[in-house]
Amino acid sequence: MAKLKITIYKIGASEPETTVSIPVGVLKLASKLIPKRAASALLEKGIDLDEIVRLSQNPELHGTLVTVEEHKSDEKIVISLE
Repeated sequence: MAKLKITIYKIGASEPETTVSIPVGVLKLASKLIPKRAASALLEKGIDLDEIVRLSQNPELHGTLVTVEEHKSDEKIVISLE
């Protein structure tokens, strides 16, 4: 089953600090459970949760969707479909 994977790295590190995987089958429901404040914070970073849910419905789409580098916090966030 396909899954949405969110991986957080410290910039320059090869190993992730945090990895979250969400099966695509429950992604739409899970996105509705995220507090509006958290969804707004994602949007401020350029991550549109509704668009990710829409893209996840395409079974042919795999790979990295978004990479965000947060230089102030020295983090890199990678969102992908696998």
